[in-house]
Order: sequence, then C-alpha cells, then structure tokens
Amino acid sequence: MATRTSFENSNEIGVFSALTNSYCLTGIGGSENFFSVFESELSDHVPVIHATIAGCRFVGRTTVGNRRGLLVPSTATDIELSHLRNSLPDAVVVQRIEERLSALGNIISCNDHVALVHPDVDRETEDVISDVLGVEVFRQTVAGQALVGSYAKFTNQGGMVHPRTTVEDIEELSSLLQVPLVAGTVNRGSDVLGAGMVVNDWTSFVGQATTSTEISVIESIFKLNAGKQGQSNTITDMRSSLIDQLS
Repeated sequence: MATRTSFENSNEIGVFSALTNSYCLTGIGGSENFFSVFESELSDHVPVIHATIAGCRFVGRTTVGNRRGLLVPSTATDIELSHLRNSLPDAVVVQRIEERLSALGNIISCNDHVALVHPDVDRETEDVISDVLGVEVFRQTVAGQALVGSYAKFTNQGGMVHPRTTVEDIEELSSLLQVPLVAGTVNRGSDVLGAGMVVNDWTSFVGQATTSTEISVIESIFKLNAGKQGQSNTITDMRSSLIDQLS
C-alpha cells in the first residue's frame, strides 16, 4: 500500500526519510506528524529512527542503504554514527564513506542485490558499496541523467525510472537489475522519484501531491497490492462476464 504524507508542507518526503526492508530513518522535524505516519505503518515490522546527518535533516539524500547496511557521508559526526549503530538492528553495518560526491542518496540507487551508481564515483566507493551492502555495482545513467539515485527507485519486486527514459534503456536496466521497470512520475508529474517517494518490498510512502493514478502505477510495479490482487481479479472476472451477457 502507498501512503501519502508530507514533511512540514514539503512533498519531497524522500529527502527527509530513508526506507529499507530492515529499518527506516526520518529527519528530525518541528512536528512529530511525519514520524508518526511512518511509525504507525512500520513499527510492527522495522525500527523507525530519528536521525540527522552533519546536523541536517535531509537523511534521505545523504544516506543510502539496504537490509544489510547503511552508508553515510564523511560529513556525518561521530555522535550521529554511534546513534545510528545503537538504534539499527545488529545485522545492519553502518559505514562512513569518503566520497567527493557526498549526497549518497542522489548518486546511488540500490535494492538488496544490485546498485546503480553515478559514473564518476571513486573506485574505492564502488568497493565499499559492494562490501557493505552486499550488491553488484553498475555505473549507469538514467535518461541521460547521472544522478541515478534521484531518477530511479527500485526494490526487489520492481522499479520506476525517469519518465523520459527510452524503451531500450528501460529494457537494458531491467535485465541488469532483474526486476520489472516502468517509467513514471510522483507528486503530480515530478520526475525526481528519489525525492518524491520511499519504498520497500511491502509498503511505500509518497508526497501529498501524488495523484491516484500515480499511486496505482506505484502499487502495481512495486507489487504493493498483493492483498488486493485477488479482489481485482474477481472484479475483472465479473466485468468480463457482464460484458459477455450484454453482448
């Protein structure tokens, strides 16, 4: 299921939160509403943690992670690092990374098996991503954009890419990632998918401005409506039998 929310009137919720299959980070805001939305949906399954990176709230754009690990930029303080290590599950490795391009959420997009990275990241960074997150790393662009973390979002079930991505590129990326992909938008036509939504294998959160059409595409490609699948099949069967009767 996809849940609409906003961070202090901003629809760019992917800037202020990060979600994986084993934890969720949210930026510290003036209001607890944002945190409560995540907590009510996730607290039975994964820990929801208040965090800052370098004293800033945009944890979604400065960090990147999956169920095995979390990478933070060199600007993260020792106190922030120890807070994350204490709060996250023991199995999750937290690693600080020395990378010139420090907005890791913008330059890396990953699931639990594969990571796409900005073509210009350091060789050492590539090795750390591979070791800590336990993924295969590919240098890629999406629709000619180097910021793969901003313009591509994928889980172990499926993924969404920039709306101007060509069919050939989608097929190439899909075979690379081994998940189905679709070109789409969030927040009423925004192509910055990384900033507009966070998603894992069973739930997703999107900006308040996201239309119901965008939500249905998101739920369909990320396979978030498994519970509704039987229901929709029944409706389809009913429709087709009704059409048969009418014809």
